[in-house]
Order: sequence, then structure tokens, then C-alpha cells
Amino acid sequence: LDYIRSIKGVGDQLSYKESLILPHERPEGAFLRMRVRLKKEIVTIGEADVDPLTLVGTYVDPKEWNTLITRKDVTTIDTRNTYETEIGTFKGAVDPRTESFKEFPKWVDEKLDPNTHPNVAMFCTGGIRCEKATSLLLRKGFKNVYHLKGGILNYLKEVPKSNSTWEGECYVFDERVSVDHHLRVGTYAKCRACRRPVSESDLEHKNFELGVSCHRCISEYTEDQRTRFRNRHNLVKLAKSRGKSHLGITAQPPKTRAMLQKKLEKYLPNSNHKLNTDIEKIPSSTLKRSADIEDSLIVVEKKSKKS
Repeated sequence: LDYIRSIKGVGDQLSYKESLILPHERPEGAFLRMRVRLKKEIVTIGEADVDPLTLVGTYVDPKEWNTLITRKDVTTIDTRNTYETEIGTFKGAVDPRTESFKEFPKWVDEKLDPNTHPNVAMFCTGGIRCEKATSLLLRKGFKNVYHLKGGILNYLKEVPKSNSTWEGECYVFDERVSVDHHLRVGTYAKCRACRRPVSESDLEHKNFELGVSCHRCISEYTEDQRTRFRNRHNLVKLAKSRGKSHLGITAQPPKTRAMLQKKLEKYLPNSNHKLNTDIEKIPSSTLKRSADIEDSLIVVEKKSKKS
């Protein structure tokens, strides 16, 4: 973290959040593996002229958020996707019902007007999506555009539940699936086919099959796909029964592990580290570069462009 802070143009704008996961909540941790990819855009909105570095909305501190969104002249918008908004949101917030953030600009054009919506407040999980959402609205002529600083997670951390206007749980993009108002692991599980959250009652649905399908995605996949999901789930169960991981280097045969160790030594010739973390087997043609940071091997992958 200190190294990232030292990078000019990056570190001075860096904010981060820490989440505590107790061993009894999830012994495996929040992430099954670490993987870093080079991306042209984080949280794709599909609008080339949207740039939060040059134009962005007004940040609102979590402790001031309730005062803002309870005003009658303010329209509060949840910029997240449907699978997130369904399990929790702020009281009175408008849900665009988007399946992808790329759909948000079209929804704005159809449902919002700078003249009839003079004050717009937006929020998302950690604040990143709102950076672009506020920039989009400002470019479309909206004058007073606000967003929750640090997102929902920061609000849950800073505002006591007794004073909260948040209802439900907050979806998170890791193995916790959701967190409650105290940022403890929530009550939702995850469908391994479509990745949507499933409640305790959803687990009882006739179309739910662990590792294969839920009632929302049963019609989205073919029987051949569900067969593959079923086989994958059986491998996961088999690895678990043997006390082994089904992902990363620890799941690879000895010969493959030896090959990957040689590849590591090739790209990090001065490193004494071994393959002691879970990484994916990445073909040489797609391996861009590797970096050794604090005893963890981070593989940066960049897919080769088609000729």
C-alpha cells in the first residue's frame, strides 16, 4: 500500500477500505485466489466522454447523507444492477432495474430530465461507479449532482444502525456475498452458475441445485451447460473431501507445478519465492509480466489481441 501511495498521480488520490472477516464466518477468506488484470476501463459505462478526473459530482459525507436524501427536492438513485438492489437499498431510492452499467446512460435519457430533476443524489457499493454516473449526468446538463463518499460500505461503517436509512443487506463482490449493517457476513449464498445472490428461501426453490442453477437462471443455460456446472461442482466437493483446493497452483499436478515454478523463475530471476499462493495456469502467450509483492505472487494477465 505504501508503494502504491508513492506513485505520482495515483497515490495522492488513493482511498481504500478494510474489511474484517472472522474465522467462524468464512474460514476460507473473502477471496479464493488473487488475480490482477490490466483493464482499459474499470466499471464500464460505454461513454467515451465520461471522465471523473475532469468532471465529477459533489461528494457527500455519510453523516450528511440522510439529510440530503430525505429532502423532497432530491431524487435518490441506486446506480447498481438489479441483482444488487434486490437485497438492499436506501429507503425511497429509485431503482433503474439495470442488468449492466452500460444500460444506465439509456435509462438516464429516458427517465431523467435536468429541468424536472434539479437535484440528484446517487450511490453505489464503494463509490467507484458513482464517479462515472455523476460525471455522466453533469455532461448531460444536470446542475446539482451528488454522490455518497465511499459508497454504501462507508455509510454502513460510519452511520449507526439506529440512525440509518439503509434497508436490507449490501451485495459485495467476493465470497461473503453480502454484509449486514455491521459489515458482518450476511445471510445470502451465491448461485455458482449465474453468480446472483440467493436467500435462504431461494435455496428451497425447486429449480435450485447447488453449484448448478437457481430459479433466476434456470432458463438462461442449456442442459449441456448445466451438466458442465454439475461436473465442476462434483470436482469441488471431491477436492474438499480430500482437504485440497480446487483452484490455483495447489490444485495442479506436480509436473504442472514444476513447470510453473520454472516460468516464475524466468520472469522473476532474482526472486527466491516459491509458488506459495494460488494462481491460475496462464499460457506463455498471454503472460505479460509478474510482480513479487509482500510474499504474494501477483500475475498480471493481458489477453493477446486478435490479428
